[in-house]
Amino acid sequence: MPIIKPMLAKAGPLPANQAEYGFEIKWDGIRSICYLEEKQCRLMSRNLKDITSQYPELAALSKAVDSKYRELILDGEIVAFDPAGLLSFSRLQHRMGLSDDRMIAEMMENLPVYYIIFDVLSIDNNLLLAKPYTERRNILASLALDGPYWQTPGYHIGEGESVLTASRKLGLEGIVAKRLNSPYHPGQRTGTWLKIKNHRRQELIIGGWVPGQGNRHGKIGALLTGCYDMIPAEAQARNVSQQLLYTGKAGTGFTQASLLAIAKMLKPLRRETSPFSQELPIKNARFVEPLLVGEFEFTEWTPNHTLRHPSFKGLRNDKDPRQVIRED
Repeated sequence: MPIIKPMLAKAGPLPANQAEYGFEIKWDGIRSICYLEEKQCRLMSRNLKDITSQYPELAALSKAVDSKYRELILDGEIVAFDPAGLLSFSRLQHRMGLSDDRMIAEMMENLPVYYIIFDVLSIDNNLLLAKPYTERRNILASLALDGPYWQTPGYHIGEGESVLTASRKLGLEGIVAKRLNSPYHPGQRTGTWLKIKNHRRQELIIGGWVPGQGNRHGKIGALLTGCYDMIPAEAQARNVSQQLLYTGKAGTGFTQASLLAIAKMLKPLRRETSPFSQELPIKNARFVEPLLVGEFEFTEWTPNHTLRHPSFKGLRNDKDPRQVIRED
């Protein structure tokens, strides 16, 4: 089966012509392409890492497919819920990156994950990428893939404002608007898919940190964050190098456990020089190789191109740092 990169959505407002779009919930989890073949299930992250072994409860999805199909490629999101049944990215963090089988089995019992399916990309080696969104969704609905650890939620044609309002009342991240006639463009962020968020969020690269004070003495006080000025493909086309742009310090949103985990991951990445393209007037900065990606919630971009009031939401080890650019 071909390896397919997930299609991406651009950040933006609700489209004016809402009747031409299908609206879905924006699921706050790990984007994953699922390959089902010969009763085997394989899960690939957005940066093309095989994450199948981390989520064994999803393996049974391969047996839920009608026997008349030999092969399926699905697109969806791996998510976790809190005890109240609400989406929880912070709980999902505890399942990400695990490699110890005993720990994975224990976590699966106490903190199961679910695969939310919202697209079908191939059936029996017949690619569906060129077909419009509505046709792919109709095909997906006919597969009836709903089970103990996977669901296929519906979508709404038009009425985007109502869907966005409902998502806000439920405390969800936002919605995605997909043009009804849109084909599937692997790995591309096109204007035919739009993500409309209730809270502004941005994936950022961790390029360093500054020591803490008070109750954070001896620990990380704030992370130094950044994003690239362009994606690698654009840099290659222009025959220039990517520049890592500084986007500010983030010192809130952490738990004691997350601070310790981040410090442990940053320790082997230590470097003497700044990875950022600008000079930073920051005392006591500790720099690291720009390899870790985090997700941050914020109020706005400042005129100096830094985030105002950024708050750490979690690490994104499913994201390629070279692809992290400013989204809006």
